[in-house]
Amino acid sequence: MSCIWNHTGMDSPLWTCIFLYLVALLLQPSEEAQNCQDSRIPPGTAEDRGMPEVNSIMAEMNNQLKEGCSASSRKLVGLKPLERKLLEANFPEENITFRRSHVKTLVFKIEPTKFQGMTVSSNWTKSGNETQHSMSFPAELVRKVKLQPRTRKVKLACIYLKASCLFQDGKNSSLLNNDILGATLETFNITNLTNPVEIRFWHDNVSNNTTMTCVFWVEGTEGSNLGSWSSVGCETNRKEGMVLCKCNHLTYFAVLLQISSAAIDEALLAPLTYITMVGCSISAVASLLAILLYLVSRKKSSNYSTKIHMNLLGALFLLNVSFLLSEPLASVTPRWLCRGTAACLHYSLLCSLTWMAIEGFHLYLLLIKVYNVYIRRYILKLCAIGWGLPALAVVSILLIKKEIYGPLVIETDTKYHNATMCWVTDWHVHYILNLGYTALTVLFNMVILVIVTRMMQALRSNMHNQREQVKKDIVSVLGLTCLLGTTWALAFLSFGAFLIPQLFLFTIINSLQGFFICLWYCTMRRQPDDTSSSSRSTQMTK
Repeated sequence: MSCIWNHTGMDSPLWTCIFLYLVALLLQPSEEAQNCQDSRIPPGTAEDRGMPEVNSIMAEMNNQLKEGCSASSRKLVGLKPLERKLLEANFPEENITFRRSHVKTLVFKIEPTKFQGMTVSSNWTKSGNETQHSMSFPAELVRKVKLQPRTRKVKLACIYLKASCLFQDGKNSSLLNNDILGATLETFNITNLTNPVEIRFWHDNVSNNTTMTCVFWVEGTEGSNLGSWSSVGCETNRKEGMVLCKCNHLTYFAVLLQISSAAIDEALLAPLTYITMVGCSISAVASLLAILLYLVSRKKSSNYSTKIHMNLLGALFLLNVSFLLSEPLASVTPRWLCRGTAACLHYSLLCSLTWMAIEGFHLYLLLIKVYNVYIRRYILKLCAIGWGLPALAVVSILLIKKEIYGPLVIETDTKYHNATMCWVTDWHVHYILNLGYTALTVLFNMVILVIVTRMMQALRSNMHNQREQVKKDIVSVLGLTCLLGTTWALAFLSFGAFLIPQLFLFTIINSLQGFFICLWYCTMRRQPDDTSSSSRSTQMTK
């Protein structure tokens, strides 16, 4: 080689450098070969990037999820350390992905001053037959970060878990596809977002009698190590093949599946809503007019029965007005408006039921137990019961768990054209307190009705001089008792062939209840005063 070099006369340092450069080019691997070498690195693993701790935690958690509910005693062992290690990870890229069969994570670097929102889809982790899901974050997410003196890049960690046992509550709740999506922002607790985080869960057809509710995980609210699922701050929008959750904070989200009662036929929802709105509007106006007529009347009756009727009309007025406001306020952004309307609606319903029971009790004293009755401050005590007991129940619920009041979705059989109103969202409270109290009230009034009906013959035979007037009084009281008690019994006939007739009868009669009582009161005012009956009632319940 030296001979050739000397022969050519290329012994200068310049030619030596050129020769060495050509040799280096020949020894350097081609770009294609380099790409082939890089492609052999398994995607999503980070051992070669100096993050073995993240992979170790994910491997441990993945093994736990594979074991299923048998690993529930260790269910939160690796979750918090995983979040911490993900947010502490150092990597040159803008994002990094870690994949396992049951756990998938993605960490983003976010520039707060340039962040305009972001959507993360399951496409970055999807493999095989996994279900589709996504999370959309608003620009407001980094609002707290921008308030810092020195704005720097922050990390957003998104975690997908395929197992419900990791978040098992005391009720053994079922989750849609067992999918759980979580997100956390480095060093910041994100709550009360004006523009919510949108989480989408795609699914196949689900049974029609299943209610889907967007929920988030709350740790340690049910004793020991168990947590619970809560829907506070989350809005559920169900569409065909997909559930859209809008939540105002960051945590772990899922869709809770609950078996619900038979849904309303979508074709019946519109006419029932129209009848209810018209009937409640008429009843509210009629109840208010009857109360005003009583207050401005020159011959205001001292009969305690009339005063009880006015209290009942007042409760029905509140019930009708609260019901009319419950639907439009269900979509209002300040949630306390809907919660307050729901509490007011519940209170007015309990007051109406209580005054119905008081009507039956007063009828018992008036017509059944006539002698040896003396109740001091009778009306005052009845008002304390009629208005005080419902207030005690509602205030107790607000103090114990105010989230019971809020937007309630009334689903139809198709699940795609639903109605929303402000009402009691806890079915245990609804069935035990509302339906139970209604059943007791109706049962009590029906027993009184049967007893009074049996007394009619005796009253007609023993009181020959006042026969006609007694008949009018009893018929009037029985008519009022039927309106107050018997019609509410239709609520317990919603099954089988009675369902559709029951829905319309219950809606028409009870929505117009205040109007019927107003007509009855105006009719009674046109009749001559019964001083003997009035004085007898006053003497019994002074």
